[in-house]
Amino acid sequence: MKIVQATMEDLDGVSKLFNSYRMFYQQESDIEGAKAYIEERMECKESVIFVVKDHENYVGFTQLYPTFSSISMKRAWILNDLYVDSNARKQGIGEMLLQKAKEYAIETGAKSISLSTAPDNDSAQRLYEKNGYQKDTQFYHYELELAEAL
Repeated sequence: MKIVQATMEDLDGVSKLFNSYRMFYQQESDIEGAKAYIEERMECKESVIFVVKDHENYVGFTQLYPTFSSISMKRAWILNDLYVDSNARKQGIGEMLLQKAKEYAIETGAKSISLSTAPDNDSAQRLYEKNGYQKDTQFYHYELELAEAL
């Protein structure tokens, strides 16, 4: 297995994983929408995507979005998406993706990587904590859904 930063050559493979990731979170399958979304992120250089390939099979990905910390005046990354194909789990792929994200964050001089996960996603929480991520107890996080606010 190898891990690489995704390019347009990986668009179809990443899009299929992204579609499966969305379905994991109870979204309708929309492979064309997933492909358009990933393609736009890549074209506009709005995210960094790492993908794990087992020969020619795409088995996992993570997507990082850039942000900044005003307090520290440094770059930070949001690990927004991490997904491993159900047939490839329990092989250390999630850890590979987290390690690659960490290496990339260090290379880019980032202060931190943040992420969120569902409260009932116990396996993800164990993976993150095993890899040094700590649950935030200092701040509450809020979100405004704009479609509902209009």
